[in-house]
Amino acid sequence: MRNVDRLPFIMAGVLFLLAWLLGFPMRAQSEPLADVQCTLIADAVTGKTLYQDGTCDQRFSPASTFKVPLSLIGYDAGILGDEHTPAWDYKPEFNAVKRDQKTVDPTIWERDSIIWFSREITRRLGTQKFAGYVSKFNYGNGDVTGNPGKDDGLTHSWVNSSLKITPVEQVAFLRQLLAGTMPVSARAHEMTRAIMPNFKAGDWAVQGKTGTTRLGAGGNDKRSLGWFVGWAGKDGRQIVFARLVVDTKRTDMPKGLATRAAFLKDLPRLIK
Repeated sequence: MRNVDRLPFIMAGVLFLLAWLLGFPMRAQSEPLADVQCTLIADAVTGKTLYQDGTCDQRFSPASTFKVPLSLIGYDAGILGDEHTPAWDYKPEFNAVKRDQKTVDPTIWERDSIIWFSREITRRLGTQKFAGYVSKFNYGNGDVTGNPGKDDGLTHSWVNSSLKITPVEQVAFLRQLLAGTMPVSARAHEMTRAIMPNFKAGDWAVQGKTGTTRLGAGGNDKRSLGWFVGWAGKDGRQIVFARLVVDTKRTDMPKGLATRAAFLKDLPRLIK
């Protein structure tokens, strides 16, 4: 009888253990849904970390910061010519928001972050060349396959899809861009640096690119992502930086623009 009396307790223990084992992967999977923030600033020449705060080694979609390597690719492949060549007219099949329905050149592309222009560059490259460039750039995880089962890597892989990069990797890439050591032509380096948008942060002259996207569309991940990456110079010094913000907070402007505004305000006090 004693063994029978113990049976409900044994079964309860087994059920508890099974529930714990089944629940554990769910808890582990939910961990990345926490807010993530990173600010990383390094010396452009030596690579020495000058300031680091937050989680900087977790990969996320590059979103529109991918326009920086894509500029290198476009100029190296001869698809882009100079700051204002080519100037492509908008077509209805691009299905862009109203503000992007205009003629766009490389400078406007970077300044206004026009995604249809990016997709026209990658379409002209083709899948093989596009993947080849990303691979030899050693950019993030290098995955340009796109969304599972959709065969859309050529046009969508860098926006909340397969391609992901950490702030640490962003900074390493930017150092190579400034040093002119990426596996592309010298002109591709020069033109990419020339078309990056310009800003001021106190006495710092800043060039950089924002990125904004919503994570987990249609899923449980309700966070939005904001990047600002680039470089800055003052008194003969040059730094590279990456700021990343991933959270559920609402802002009056796209997350990337809000991230940029906050970084420009913070930079003078972070690096004297």
